[in-house]
Amino acid sequence: MYDGLEIFSATLASEREKIGERVTRFLIEHPDLMVVNTEIRQSSDSSHHCLTVLVFWRRRP
Repeated sequence: MYDGLEIFSATLASEREKIGERVTRFLIEHPDLMVVNTEIRQSSDSSHHCLTVLVFWRRRP
């Protein structure tokens, strides 16, 4: 069970390289949240690649 979901998505190579930093910054800025699951997804077409990180969280008691 979770209380919320944060979605981080990037298409450009320079954005994909920094997606981990965005997730880390979110977690630092929200110390009241506890990660309960994560999913990494990648999709592509003939010219673009999209990386998506899903962070499922619950509020700490």
